[in-house]
Amino acid sequence: MDRGSALRIASGFAAGMRMAETCGAVTGAIMVLGLHRATAESTTAKLRAPVYQAVKEFSAEFERRNRTLICRDLLGCDIRTEEGMRAAKERGLYKTICPKMVQDAAEILETML
Repeated sequence: MDRGSALRIASGFAAGMRMAETCGAVTGAIMVLGLHRATAESTTAKLRAPVYQAVKEFSAEFERRNRTLICRDLLGCDIRTEEGMRAAKERGLYKTICPKMVQDAAEILETML
């Protein structure tokens, strides 16, 4: 997949899918794990077991490093609110916290793949 297509596909994941829920770096990593561990025949839970196990391992390591998978907890503010969004921007969290989450996700994936 070319970089532009990958960026377009993943663009909705930023900011915990804009709901401050699961970190976009985590959801993106789960997509990568699916690409690497699933097959076209992975149509049942039993056949998706390798993906589920990988997601479990990834999530545990991400949480070990960062204490949570939840965007608003990682940022320390709730970006679902105007006040939280303003605080995140004023404190530069998208330029400090978010790149670290992406780096952690990439490093974990690198060890798993």
